[in-house]
Amino acid sequence: MPSQREHGSILFKTKLITGQNGHTHPLIWLLSFICTIIAIGVIVAGIIVFVGYFIIHPRVPTISVANAHLDFFKNDYAGLLQTQITIVVVAQNGNAKAHATFSHIRFNVSYQNHDLAVLVSDRFEVSKNSSKYLKYVVQAASIPLNPDQMGDVDYSWKRDIVGFNLEGNARTQWRVGPLGSLNFWCNLECTLKFHPLNGSYIPSKSCTSKSK
Repeated sequence: MPSQREHGSILFKTKLITGQNGHTHPLIWLLSFICTIIAIGVIVAGIIVFVGYFIIHPRVPTISVANAHLDFFKNDYAGLLQTQITIVVVAQNGNAKAHATFSHIRFNVSYQNHDLAVLVSDRFEVSKNSSKYLKYVVQAASIPLNPDQMGDVDYSWKRDIVGFNLEGNARTQWRVGPLGSLNFWCNLECTLKFHPLNGSYIPSKSCTSKSK
């Protein structure tokens, strides 16, 4: 009886699946054909994505603060703050060959950890190389401030700069031909700065969304 060990090595028997006449089993040919089709499909899809990206060169839509104005800003001796802000948000689609859809828009406006308002909007579409403006008027009355916060308000008047926090996100979706539909979240987190003496807005590059 021949030994299965030779020179310290283990010899394994291998066997090819064949039909009754010794030819390769049809199942092997079928599996090989399926794998070949899948491989070709992956290669073709990769070429389409690669070529489509350089032809269309998609750009992620953005949402940012186009303009704002501090309409009213006043606190009394009891520590109650009253304010009104007008905020203009712009949704921009820089793609020359694809429409963009904005949805799930929700931004929170706050001051000194006090929530003033939530800015929302229904789903809308922005055409190719176009933009859409959204105007909000935030009104807040009788906001209670503690002594430290009242001191911050007085200091804001002295240096003629006051800031409000704006934080939130929006979902963007657009179709880019052979690439299909792409989805991103536009996150916006910035400080809206104003001159309280005249209410003018101080633009900031940070008030433009970042995608993920």
